Amino acid sequence: MLKNRTYSAIRSLFIAISKGLNNTGIVLLITVIIAMIWANSPWQELYRSLMRTDISLAVGNFEITEPMLIWINDGLMALFFLQVGLELKREILGGKLSNPKNAILPIGAAIGGIVFPAFIYFLFNTSGEASQGWGIPMATDIAFSLGVLALFGKRLPAALRVFLITLAIVDDLGGVLVIALFYTSGISTMDLFHGLLFFGLLIIGNYTGIRNTWFYAIIGIGGVWLAFFFSGIHPTIAGILTAIAIPGRVKINKETFLKRLSTLHSRFLKIKPVKGTLISNEQLEILEEIKATSSEAETPLQKLEKALHPVVSFLVLPLFALANAGIHLHGEIGKVLLNPISLGIGAGLILGKFLGIVSFTRLLVAFRLAKLPDTVNWNQIYGVAFLGGIGFTMSLFINELAFTNEEFIYTAKVSILFSSLIAGIIGSIILINNSRKPQKLKTA
Repeated sequence: MLKNRTYSAIRSLFIAISKGLNNTGIVLLITVIIAMIWANSPWQELYRSLMRTDISLAVGNFEITEPMLIWINDGLMALFFLQVGLELKREILGGKLSNPKNAILPIGAAIGGIVFPAFIYFLFNTSGEASQGWGIPMATDIAFSLGVLALFGKRLPAALRVFLITLAIVDDLGGVLVIALFYTSGISTMDLFHGLLFFGLLIIGNYTGIRNTWFYAIIGIGGVWLAFFFSGIHPTIAGILTAIAIPGRVKINKETFLKRLSTLHSRFLKIKPVKGTLISNEQLEILEEIKATSSEAETPLQKLEKALHPVVSFLVLPLFALANAGIHLHGEIGKVLLNPISLGIGAGLILGKFLGIVSFTRLLVAFRLAKLPDTVNWNQIYGVAFLGGIGFTMSLFINELAFTNEEFIYTAKVSILFSSLIAGIIGSIILINNSRKPQKLKTA
């Protein structure tokens, strides 16, 4: 009976995956598979040489030359962190993190999901360079975890998605702080000072009413990112700082917007139409005014976040996955997976995340500091807690910062991939089984 139910759950998972190819998480999964096949194929040398290919950026006498891997990890990933920063700021200003009462539960769960994995990793690796990897199992991959959850559609409550989104956002913020505080060394104070000056310029632009996103993009990339690149602080932090500076308020309120729109609509209707399919010049001018008015009713923050989403989801993250998940498997995989580094990461992502998220959630509910949403039950929390163990993007990212030993990096990558896969499968099976049963009353 149990065998049949497990088989049925796995079968349902694969059917859901086949229907979700437009999902960011699925695109990432496909990219990971391509990278793994490529790195272990007869064309593996082409893969390695491609990642080592030098790419130069030159403006006049100024030139930066770095391998493609560095441009992806230090350059393109800054766009990912910019998007994370924009999303975090939006949620604080008017989203799921704006109401402390609603945010307590997922924030507490995220803290548990950060502390437990790091502690468990330390149990396996107490000294030497291996101990530097404690930050690797702390992260939750927001794209992968939400991608898996999206496969269930309306069979799971919307409140569960809100819980996971908030948890993952706080998790990402924790990852950013860990990178900034613990994985940054050899800082050039002068370059850091220049970066902070550019950041200050962005803040001034915000408070003086500059809403043009190009202003923030040019100074963010040409100023903050470049200065941080040379300072020794990981340049992706520039993405977070730039996001903080981008305006999150509208220029005109809803009432003014609707009043202007009504006036423009009336003017448009009064103009005599021209013959054929074209519109008159007067009508064209009104349409331009409508666009300008709409732009004033939209925040630069949301406008940029919307523009970045497809770029990050379908270019930046897949390229990152392609560049970092291409692991050439060598030696005995069994020995690699039994290495203390691998065990620490695996136990941290699979057990640490689950125990941390569930225990902190249980405690908050038991002490009446927070409560589960009405439509969410504990089995769903258990499933989501395992999905929190999908650490892919940020875990791989921190891995490159934590270790210099190539064998350590290889071991950690193998463990991240296997552990994330196991955590994702366990979480999915729990949620599939739960979605088929009538919802039961929650108990604390």
